[in-house]
Amino acid sequence: MPGTERTLVVLRHAKAEPADGAADELRPLALQGRKQATRLGKHLVEGGLLPEVVLCSTALRTRQTWELAKAALKQAEPQVDMRDDLYGATPSGLLAAVRGIDARVRTVLLVGHEPAVSGLAGALAAPGSDQGALAQVRAGVPTAAFSVLTADVPWEQWGDDVALLRGVFRPEV
Repeated sequence: MPGTERTLVVLRHAKAEPADGAADELRPLALQGRKQATRLGKHLVEGGLLPEVVLCSTALRTRQTWELAKAALKQAEPQVDMRDDLYGATPSGLLAAVRGIDARVRTVLLVGHEPAVSGLAGALAAPGSDQGALAQVRAGVPTAAFSVLTADVPWEQWGDDVALLRGVFRPEV
């Protein structure tokens, strides 16, 4: 049906500081990560990828990535859902969160962690997806990289091989 395309942007958080004995979920962004996150917002705007809903892990580095990226979005505030279950989630755990999105929503940004974010993008990628992007998600994505997937089905029907993987992008800093 025309006008029913949904876009999922799956983002790995920007570069974080090393653990240095602190709890992993409390690691802040490194200076390079702060620069990456700021550029991320500009990339989203330039790509027309303005999220209506943001699903974000509650880990400090994912929250900071989203906060810095959103500064570039010149739109009404998207609905932000900070979720403990996205930290340490598997690709199927991330998919469960996506499937819970209201069908009226067209663009979702998921901010999470490796290896789940690349695993999710790889699992969702249907035949006809960008082959370079598919190779990248199969190898794993670097910090601040995001995958863009589109499908013409409601979120609750998203699953293996349902979406076209359009590309993997990463801001230069």
